[in-house]
Amino acid sequence: QVQLVESGGGSVQAGGSLRLSCAASGGTFSSYGMGWFRQAPGKEREAVAALTWNGGRTYYADSVKGRFTISRDNAKNTVYLQMNSLKPEDTATYYCARARNSGSYPYTEYDYWGRGTQVTVSS
Repeated sequence: QVQLVESGGGSVQAGGSLRLSCAASGGTFSSYGMGWFRQAPGKEREAVAALTWNGGRTYYADSVKGRFTISRDNAKNTVYLQMNSLKPEDTATYYCARARNSGSYPYTEYDYWGRGTQVTVSS
């Protein structure tokens, strides 16, 4: 059974940085695309960043381009989200998800999800 566990969330001031990690177990991590999504209170879940099985292709939401970087370490079964220059509007619960195949958002769906980690950015 596939399990995804996020870590690294917390509270920071605007302009600060956080690095989220998502450790995967079960399944063959290196065969699947991975993604980070977020949901703020009262808002719909949105895709933040995603990458293919080997990191060869990435996706970033316009709102995070140039500030966030997604990466993966297939040897460690872990995907990361480096978040710099954080803004109050980045406040949300961040979820890690595994794609149905080796591809990346928006060309694939995601079928396994972590429980999320909270990121709070104060002004």
